[in-house]
Amino acid sequence: MEAANLSDSYVKNNVERFSGFEACYDENRPEAPRTVVEIAVQYLGRRPALVMDLGCGTGLSTFVWKDDADRIIGVEPNDDMRGRAEEKKARASGVGHIIFRKGYSNNLDVDSGTVDVITCSQSFHWMEPESTLREAHRALADGGVFMAYDCDWPPVVGWPLEAAYERLIAKADALVEKLAKPEDRARKWNKEEHLKRMRASGAFRFTREIVFHHPETFDAQRLVSLAISQGGVQTVRKLGSDELEPEIEAFRQAAERYFGGGTRDVLFGYRLRLGVK
Repeated sequence: MEAANLSDSYVKNNVERFSGFEACYDENRPEAPRTVVEIAVQYLGRRPALVMDLGCGTGLSTFVWKDDADRIIGVEPNDDMRGRAEEKKARASGVGHIIFRKGYSNNLDVDSGTVDVITCSQSFHWMEPESTLREAHRALADGGVFMAYDCDWPPVVGWPLEAAYERLIAKADALVEKLAKPEDRARKWNKEEHLKRMRASGAFRFTREIVFHHPETFDAQRLVSLAISQGGVQTVRKLGSDELEPEIEAFRQAAERYFGGGTRDVLFGYRLRLGVK
């Protein structure tokens, strides 16, 4: 998130969009794949001394670094999401070198040139990109790596179920437009333009996109909960509307038919945009 001008209502809306459903988010969203760590270390060329995970949420993209960096800092402005990450840390062992801070992506509490890797997992599209990339350039060491990565929604579960998922999300987005006042809506930036913005920033000597996939085990309930964890669906529910419930139930029935009471490994496609300072 960004905090260049806290009078902008979208900053507050972007942060608060994730309040109150940290458990649903944490239990059903995919963890960051190990591939992310392997790519970062390959392009950095050494073990990172310090990794910063911006918009870290509940730590799904932070704890993956536990064995591969000397220090890890997760930065998250939302109190509920960050609180969940802190709870997980308190229950874990061997994570004393991981800390979580309340903060924004364009105002990092680190000295210039001290960070080896900066990651934004499913989060860069919620951040004001120009000020975030300027701050990343300031914070990164020479040769440091910036990575913004996202998975494609939905996972690979066959076209009928994927089409049902897309209908549900489209209906949720339409209801947000209908029910929420303009000043109460969140703002996001197009993920497809991440690499273009990184190149235009002048912050990196080298940039590229890397595409990969990662399997996760799902059953019907997890897939339905994953859909419910999407911000648009949560926003409709927070607005007190039940207009989305028939679509949620239809999606639930389609998911139950697909999984047949069992589990399946499903693929998530990932798109990682990388820059080297």
